[in-house]
Amino acid sequence: MVAPAAPALSPRVLLIETDEVLAQHVSSDLREVGYETVIAHDATSGLQQVKEFQPSLVVIDRMLAGESGLSLCNNLRAAGAQMPVLLLMSRDAVEDRVACLQAGADDYFLKPYRSDEFLRLVRLYLHSDLPSSEQLRFGELALDLATRRAMRGDRVIDLTMKEFELLKFLMEHSREVLTREQILENVWGYDFVGESNVIEVYVRYLRLKIENEGEKRLIQTVRGVGYVMRES
Repeated sequence: MVAPAAPALSPRVLLIETDEVLAQHVSSDLREVGYETVIAHDATSGLQQVKEFQPSLVVIDRMLAGESGLSLCNNLRAAGAQMPVLLLMSRDAVEDRVACLQAGADDYFLKPYRSDEFLRLVRLYLHSDLPSSEQLRFGELALDLATRRAMRGDRVIDLTMKEFELLKFLMEHSREVLTREQILENVWGYDFVGESNVIEVYVRYLRLKIENEGEKRLIQTVRGVGYVMRES
């Protein structure tokens, strides 16, 4: 197996997987390229490991014994977990993609498991070569591209991976009206077929975070088209 090398300071990966054979296979692949891994076989132990292990990334099988991986992902986000979350899924229908993203997952990997492709996806979410000083600014809102945090005035705003990517795309194209199709292609990397409210859900998340103290609205809805970053 030819696999991408892990960063010098290897992040921790928590794998929550009921299938013990698959869990050992995935864990072995991650360790082979240098990542530190821990396995949990159910949602309860998975939540406990998030607290104790403090992983940089969590991989969850959607089909867990006793609880849906989607519910676990929702619980992690509700508890304030900010690390990237990947879901292992068996289906790739539109409703599955939407459910994955609405649960708070950053991405998904479609079974059957393929080592090289999975490791590339993990590396994508754990590796950042952005300079620590690089920032995007729009009015009083600043986005640090290294820490993936936003600041509005003196307030620090933690973002999930997809919230960061969406805000980054909007700020890079501030005052430019962006269609839903442009946002889906550039933030999620593929086009959705049919109607979904994934973008609306994430825009709502962002607005709650960057406008939670009555500040002026920055992400404006352009009815029937998409969104634009502007102050009025």
